[in-house]
Amino acid sequence: MPDTHPPSCDLSESPASAPTFCGWVALIGRPNVGKSTLLNRLIGTKVSISSSKAQTTRYRLNGILTEGAYQFVFVDTPGFQIRYRSKLNAQMNQSVREALKDVDCIVVLLEAGKYNEYDDNVIKLLPQNKPVIAVINKVDVLPDKGLVLPQIEALSRRFDFAAIIPISAERDWQVNTLKSTLTQYLPESPFMFEEDDLTDRDDRFFAAEFIREKIFRLSGDEVPYSTHVVIDSFKTEKTLRVIEAKVMVEREGQRAMLLGHEGSVMKRIATEARQDMERLWGCRVHLTVRVLVRAGWMNDPKVLRQFDISA
Repeated sequence: MPDTHPPSCDLSESPASAPTFCGWVALIGRPNVGKSTLLNRLIGTKVSISSSKAQTTRYRLNGILTEGAYQFVFVDTPGFQIRYRSKLNAQMNQSVREALKDVDCIVVLLEAGKYNEYDDNVIKLLPQNKPVIAVINKVDVLPDKGLVLPQIEALSRRFDFAAIIPISAERDWQVNTLKSTLTQYLPESPFMFEEDDLTDRDDRFFAAEFIREKIFRLSGDEVPYSTHVVIDSFKTEKTLRVIEAKVMVEREGQRAMLLGHEGSVMKRIATEARQDMERLWGCRVHLTVRVLVRAGWMNDPKVLRQFDISA
């Protein structure tokens, strides 16, 4: 541990004259290992959408946690994968590679009791010149936590990790141990964000993401991966936000599935998204959502740039 850090790495409040430490921490892993769940647990509130489907995260998202002398800027990245072939997924994979270049530390997530070729692809991305912490998530699903020990041993032979930590982001088990370990790798620096900031994204972004999350959770296996949400209008009144959004799909059949019988599926998607927005902002929300067909958007570079997919 660098000598400039407080010896105890205590995350409690520090005197104003004490040094502060601030750095970027990338969260990477194959799809569906729990990166977004871990980010939300670390931050203490929902800033990243999640679902049981793989690769729900599409954008890089910075989550900000300030505790005492430490400010962590967590970079939540899309799941790195090679299964789906499109320019959209190529750009998402590239955003993962780019995230690794500019951070102070990397957390690579793996799933307890599982390791496959997708995890291998992620391990091959890891740079040798940055500290990398392997986090084995979902330990709570194992019948015996001791079963994770062989996985720890196998991982230690695959890469020179700075630490290997088993956790359960869902159950909040050992997450504080991870935070304490990460303090060792934050450089001494002034804070980059205000102490009460939770993310660098704006409300329009969260409106679109909450809609997209409900599409992932409430529609079939195919449809979510062919959708994109655009916020056409976002108006803030005294105690009300009025939002107009559209969902782009590639085919008419996908539009029909997303709407459901007499619009029942989309009504539920919009209702649950609106409820999430109201909880986040503490005010009433009036939400209107249209579903439109835009063929081939997932492989059109111009459309992807317009939609800011690689942000």
